[in-house]
Amino acid sequence: MTPSASKPTVKPANPNFSSGPCSKRPGYKVEALDISTLGRSHRSAIGKKALARACADTAELLGLPEGYRLGVVPASDTGAVEMALWSLLGAKPVDIFAWESFGEGWVGDINNQLKLDNVSAHRADYGLLPDLSLANPEHDTVFTWNGTTSGVKVVDGDWISDERTGLTICDATSAVFAMELPWHKLDVVTFSWQKVLGGEGAHGMLILSPRAVERLETYTPPWPMPKIFRMTKKGKLNEGIFRGETINTPSMLCVADYLDALDWVRAIGGVEASIARSVANLKVIEDFVAANDWIGFLAQDEATRSNTSVCLTLRLEAEQVKALAKLLDSEGVAFDIGAYRDAPAGLRIWCGATVEQSDLQTLMPWLTWAYEQISQT
Repeated sequence: MTPSASKPTVKPANPNFSSGPCSKRPGYKVEALDISTLGRSHRSAIGKKALARACADTAELLGLPEGYRLGVVPASDTGAVEMALWSLLGAKPVDIFAWESFGEGWVGDINNQLKLDNVSAHRADYGLLPDLSLANPEHDTVFTWNGTTSGVKVVDGDWISDERTGLTICDATSAVFAMELPWHKLDVVTFSWQKVLGGEGAHGMLILSPRAVERLETYTPPWPMPKIFRMTKKGKLNEGIFRGETINTPSMLCVADYLDALDWVRAIGGVEASIARSVANLKVIEDFVAANDWIGFLAQDEATRSNTSVCLTLRLEAEQVKALAKLLDSEGVAFDIGAYRDAPAGLRIWCGATVEQSDLQTLMPWLTWAYEQISQT
């Protein structure tokens, strides 16, 4: 059969739809970065000022509640999550919710590395959420807000008790700056610069509520604690971490890049605007899926569809899906949009705030063209 869709003539101005590291902000130029900190110690006055601003500006833009701390920590979101797990868990039973590969990773850490007793792992297949009502308010709760590899997000925090005695530890790396988070429900939140803000890798952000700080100051885990995980000194929180006095040496170039991204969020109208951009981007794909029966969302419930890591299924065999993604890559139309290696075969298109709606609109006809090329030849 001869494909019926003609080859589009216009390509996205920016074909970067990777789910991490994600696209740089519109108008980004590396030459515009303030690089006055390069070649300087991160412990110099200028270095500390830049790192302190990264913490303070992030907290201000996100509207963190009074008493919440935010710090720059090593090893991206993974480092931030593991820092929290190793430092805080063990005092109470643990409920962990997993519905994609990264959540399963935290299950593995808790069961196989920390070897905790009294752990309940609540799982769901790709495309679904587990039953969040199973969270026991007297237990510590570990979960991802947005399943980056499944395109399934938590809808809200109503399932989290305000009277809880346990801590909620939330991996929110592809949600912060793109989804509304109920901060008062969350005791630990982690994210990384390279997701919604399109920053560089290797640095994580760790947010602690006063309840999490209290746990740190009243509980000592029974296992050895690596230096890069240590958040207390002589039984008290190391407040310097949350003023930009990092545990290890950060990349000051990455810090300059992150500050540029924060300035952009402020310039477009703050976190409300960055969320709105991401939601509008999802709408482009929702309209396209509604008009084409050969493509659908991996998320089975519309309310749980991610507006950042949008995961799609196609009426194709797995090898055909890979061929489709490779075809779009070779055409310079969409880079890095194949599903995550552990996820079901499909596409994953990043729709975070740094992606332009016009580029997604331009991409949609190319999806039709590529589908017909692969399915009908």
